[in-house]
Amino acid sequence: MKHLEQPAPPSLPRRLTAILYDVLLVVALVAVVNGLALGALVQLTNGKQQVLNENLVQLLTLLSVFGFYSIFWLKSGQTLGMQAWRIKLVDFHGGRPTAGKALLRCLGACLSAACLGLGYLWCLVDRNNRYWHDYLSGTELILLAKDEKKEPASAD
Repeated sequence: MKHLEQPAPPSLPRRLTAILYDVLLVVALVAVVNGLALGALVQLTNGKQQVLNENLVQLLTLLSVFGFYSIFWLKSGQTLGMQAWRIKLVDFHGGRPTAGKALLRCLGACLSAACLGLGYLWCLVDRNNRYWHDYLSGTELILLAKDEKKEPASAD
């Protein structure tokens, strides 16, 4: 029986660069979502209220961030930053993550960041090069070979 080789994990600099790409997109998304909410509020109150409640802003921001990552992870396992740097999110069996795993990963990533980033730095000492939120969600990042980055569109 032929031994299947485990895909290599991406390096921390590659991971951080992909995160930086995605953060730029997420900041724009959050600004648009909150701007649309403010515009709707101004219209609904006929201009009487021109400031969003801070709890609503926090909720919209959280939903925007979780939505951004979850939609991309569920669709292809890759955000735009991950596509650019050939990183893919898979479950521990190499399959596509479920909605529950994507949500757990988002929540776990918040925890990893809240602990002064220690959950992210954990990949430097972990024998599997995983973050804390990888273990929490049962997912991991793999580095795709150069030819696996994008599949050509079929001409059907």
